[in-house]
Amino acid sequence: MKERNYVLFTDSDSDMSLQEAKEKGIEMISMPYIVDGKEIYPYKDWEEFDAQNFYNLLRKGVIPKTCGLSPTVYVEYFEPFFKAGKDILYVHLSENMTGTISALNLAIEQLKEKYPERRFARLDCKGVTIIFYCILKEVHKLYEEGKTIDEILEWGKTEVDHFACYFYADDLKFFGKSGRVSGLASFMGNIIGLRPLITISEKGKMDSCNKAIGRNAAIKKVLGYVEELQDHIEDYPVYIGHTDNLSLAHRCGLELKKKYGNGLHIEYVMVNPTIGSHCGPDCVGVCFHAKHR
Repeated sequence: MKERNYVLFTDSDSDMSLQEAKEKGIEMISMPYIVDGKEIYPYKDWEEFDAQNFYNLLRKGVIPKTCGLSPTVYVEYFEPFFKAGKDILYVHLSENMTGTISALNLAIEQLKEKYPERRFARLDCKGVTIIFYCILKEVHKLYEEGKTIDEILEWGKTEVDHFACYFYADDLKFFGKSGRVSGLASFMGNIIGLRPLITISEKGKMDSCNKAIGRNAAIKKVLGYVEELQDHIEDYPVYIGHTDNLSLAHRCGLELKKKYGNGLHIEYVMVNPTIGSHCGPDCVGVCFHAKHR
């Protein structure tokens, strides 16, 4: 990897593993979740995500919580690079889904006083999990091509909104507790097998957009959105995320290849535990290059 004057940062809400981040030269910030009152930091408290164990806990009734980082923690991540004379570009989860960005801003204010010559820039991917992962990997391609921070930010102004994500909620109690999905209250009820469909809007918010009875019907509707909105889907990787239900994710992938050909590049992604705490187990979703979100 050739020498650059800036470092690329992301966080564990992106679904990127620590191993992949290291291979790509991306610095990873650990975003915590809480189980039984204990804060757990991905890639600090454990190196590899044991997804089956985590999602089995949720299947047994455990509902984790999430929390943000303090300004001090952000300073600890960023200061060594400022001190070494490097600028930073941070690709992060949607500002409209978290309160931790306020702590980030406080940290940067402190660091700018100490390192006024250094630059900190951030690109809001306006999403979480697979749409975050997808955009991060596109940014990394530009980084590898030697693009500057400004060139990447300019790319983001238009291209971030050309990646769409649709998925379904398998168990309403997780999203109901998180309160992160607008319009979900209208679906909350005792309808057996009800699965709301959820998208991530251009505002970077999760919105309920449809509903289905049963997983098969939910997947059919998700794939319907792909067909309606896809834009040159064959030219970009398609990301299928799941919360410990790979067989259902594979079924989704097979349907996409029937429609768009076996050459379609599909990556299967395990949703990280911080976001999985809000989604619950057995969700499946698709991220793809789209006309718009």
